[in-house]
Amino acid sequence: MPLKIYDPKAPKKPANLSVNADLLRQARSRKLNLSRLLEEHLIEVLRDTEREAWLEENASAIEKYNTRIERDGVFSDGLRRF
Repeated sequence: MPLKIYDPKAPKKPANLSVNADLLRQARSRKLNLSRLLEEHLIEVLRDTEREAWLEENASAIEKYNTRIERDGVFSDGLRRF
C-alpha cells in the first residue's frame, strides 16, 4: 500500500509563482496544465524527501541489521537448493 503523503481531496488554493518567461511561453504553447504539472512534481519531491528522511532516521537500525545478516546469515540459508 503506497504511503499517503498528502490529502488528494483537499481543496485547491491559489498560489502566486514566478516562472522563467520562456518556459512559461513554451508550456502555454503546448497547452500544458501548469497546476497539474506542479502538483505531480511536488508529489515526487515530497516522496523523495520522505524517503531520504526515513533512511536517515533508520540508518542505525539498517546498519545493525546488515551487520547481523553478514555475520549470521538469514534463516533460510540451509534451506536453499540453488
